Amino acid sequence: MMKYNKIKIGLGLILVSLAYPACDEKKLDLRPNFQLEDEYYRSEEEMERAIYGVYAGLTDIYWFNVNNPIHGFWQLPGDDVTTKGNYSYEVFSTLNSNDADLATYYSAAYRLINRANVALEKVEQVSAAGGVYTTPNLARYHQGEALFLRGLMNFNLWNYFGTAPVITKRTTTADITPAGSTGTQLLDQAILDLQAAADLLPVSWAATDRGRATSNSANGLLGKALVFRGTVTKSSADYTAAINAFNKIAGVSLMPDFGDNFSVRAENNSESLFEHQAFNPGFDNVWLPNDFNNTDGSTTAYHGWFENHWSLFGKEDFFATKKLINAFDPADPRLPLTADPKTQDIKKYVLRDEKAGVGVGSLNNPRILRYADVLLLKAEALVQSSGSTTEAIDLINQVRTRARNMVAGGTAPANYSTAETNRATIMNWIMNERFLELAAEEGGRYLDLKRWHVGGLMDITTVDFSSESGIPLRFDVNKNLLYPIPLGEIDLNPDVQQNPNY
Repeated sequence: MMKYNKIKIGLGLILVSLAYPACDEKKLDLRPNFQLEDEYYRSEEEMERAIYGVYAGLTDIYWFNVNNPIHGFWQLPGDDVTTKGNYSYEVFSTLNSNDADLATYYSAAYRLINRANVALEKVEQVSAAGGVYTTPNLARYHQGEALFLRGLMNFNLWNYFGTAPVITKRTTTADITPAGSTGTQLLDQAILDLQAAADLLPVSWAATDRGRATSNSANGLLGKALVFRGTVTKSSADYTAAINAFNKIAGVSLMPDFGDNFSVRAENNSESLFEHQAFNPGFDNVWLPNDFNNTDGSTTAYHGWFENHWSLFGKEDFFATKKLINAFDPADPRLPLTADPKTQDIKKYVLRDEKAGVGVGSLNNPRILRYADVLLLKAEALVQSSGSTTEAIDLINQVRTRARNMVAGGTAPANYSTAETNRATIMNWIMNERFLELAAEEGGRYLDLKRWHVGGLMDITTVDFSSESGIPLRFDVNKNLLYPIPLGEIDLNPDVQQNPNY
């Protein structure tokens, strides 16, 4: 599998000359100690490094982050995960634009976007010049990878912030003030990126490169983005386009064992469409980022929030809500692989984990998109676009059958009747199945609740967010459907407007 360790991760560094008072020009005319940009990007190997550098940007989101892991940003807001701690993403009322995790996520997303834009510029330049790429189609694949990763970030930025600058060109100066987007502009750009990526990327990579984005990755995320846009804009055309994107996915299948989707020993499996590749090239230093040399900094993920790990240093851990535990049929084999029914301890990722270095960083890949998610999204698209209800129910039943078959002679969860034609009923089945199947993963539950509310499919004000912090949970529907734009961004960029009521 691809662990970014074939070549040291990193983009070519751009060195900016510093102006000094005039003196002896000969003494000032010295070569820097680092490779200049115009001396880089001259080989296929260096182009590969540039692309690995884009992937490496995901580590800024998933790593231990020098004892400030930001996972609560996406894990806590829904009704599947809770905590006894006073975290702003749990209680909502304390969430404000000064939040450090907010700024970390926002900055990490735009760093990755800028890396993608640099890579796209360089691929275009060296392709025009010729003589750098020798492997057939690799330039196309590199373009596709950069577009896929940029699309992923734009998709996430739209979901969390709604409005943020759409940046599709390389940033070359600090003096930039791009305006914040409006409506679905960020999501629209994500869809454009993913459409292009799906046409550029390969169906699969060699075994040594497993984990790199494929056309299946792009079509899966493209379909997901189209369903999300279709939900909030009530666009039947988006649902139809999503179904078409999902239909292009080939050669994948649900894993027989649901737990393999969260096992370090079963990464990049047949159900996985895209994962962040957590790995340990040597000593994993969780106190240093990985931007300059992957043998110095951390390249692992972090799942300590779910296991009350010592590295939390007194911070309260995250655990499953009673609501989630009670939503499962007690005989559903997914329950003990999701959370302990008695203690509410979350088992995803930590049950079949492996640690690196000093035992803080995890080698277990965060699964960003998997086929079960796609099947349920396709079922939703069918229901919302006047498609076949029988086909939609069959898709839900595929997910339930996989779970049931994990136990010989298992009876739960039972299949739904394909004779049902009431679309509201089927939609409720889909909502419930997404709750059970995708709980405590990529924060998908909160994103689902928000879009279903905006699309008029449910009323989020009736949702029991099940906080166990002891602090009154105050979800304001006129405020908390979006996160605030980080204060630092507002201060630096007057053309970016703050979200309402922050």
